[in-house]
Parts: sequence; structure tokens; C-alpha cells
Amino acid sequence: MSKINFKPGNMLYPLPVVMVSCGNINGFSNIITVAWTGTICTNPPMVYISVRPERHSYNIIKNSGEFVINLSTKNLAHATDFCGVRSGKDIDKWQACGLTKEAADTVKCPMVKESPVNIECHVTEIKELGSHHMFIADVTAIHASTEYMDKNNKFHLNNSGLIAYSHGSYFSLGNQAGTFGFSVKK
Repeated sequence: MSKINFKPGNMLYPLPVVMVSCGNINGFSNIITVAWTGTICTNPPMVYISVRPERHSYNIIKNSGEFVINLSTKNLAHATDFCGVRSGKDIDKWQACGLTKEAADTVKCPMVKESPVNIECHVTEIKELGSHHMFIADVTAIHASTEYMDKNNKFHLNNSGLIAYSHGSYFSLGNQAGTFGFSVKK
């Protein structure tokens, strides 16, 4: 396979694409779509999101010190894209996308009820890195939809239709290619 040398940039794909809710459930709130997100640490559980300072949600998150990561699915793809290309300065994204605010347990901002997993986060640090600032956060609560629980309380997240973002497009996750540790099992 021959290759060409691209200029340095972001080519780490696919990425999780999530809707991040911020603000206050009883007051103003917004949703921003983020693909620069991920796990930082298992114990204590920590995540990050990276947001451009000029985005409407940036100051909401910076001033409140909290947000909710809401996982996105194929059924939420339209809302996920809409929340990434429209500004909360101009439109109520909740109403425009038909999304339902749901109260969180440890943060004041709402969760997206239609999401199969909501991750409540408290910001511990903001790293100003250039085009994006990274909000490093402790995970303070996780909500998982009972729709994907079996009779033994095992959570089947992969049945929810999760989507990923890759090089400008959204994709449904496809067929399983293996399981953790399958390469060394006898």
C-alpha cells in the first residue's frame, strides 16, 4: 500500500460523537455536539471535552463548571448534527430537535432523555490548548437506559445504535470484530 505525506493535523478517526448539555434545567440550557471527547482515567473516572472558546456553550460550561455527555445513536443523528451546526444563541435546540430535558442527580444542567447513556461531569481543570480548550472533568454519575438491560441487569449498550464521527461523516457502528482479550484466548 503506497502512502502520501499529509500536513500535520487531526486524522485520528473514528471518534465518539456526543451531545453535551449545559446550563440549568430550570433556566437557560443548551446542547453542543462534540467529537473531541474521551476517557482520561478509570479510577477516578475522568473524561474530557474540547470546545472552541467562541462556541456559545463554552462560557456556559466554563462559568458553571459542569456538563453532561449524552451518547448519540442512529435515531439521534439528525439532532446530533443540528446541535453541532446551529448556535444556541439563535435557537432553542431542545425544542427544534424535539429533545426532552431530564433532571440530573449531581449537576444542574439537564440530561438528554432520549440518549441511552448520560454522563454527569464536574470540571476540574481547563487546559487552553490553542483552537480548543480542554475541559477535564470528574464523572459524578452515569445514567443508563433500562431499555438495554437484560434480566440479569447486564447492560447491552451496543444494541442502542451508537454512532461515530469519521472525517466529516456520521456512521452507525457495524459488526463486532472481536471482544476484549479475544486475541489471546485459547
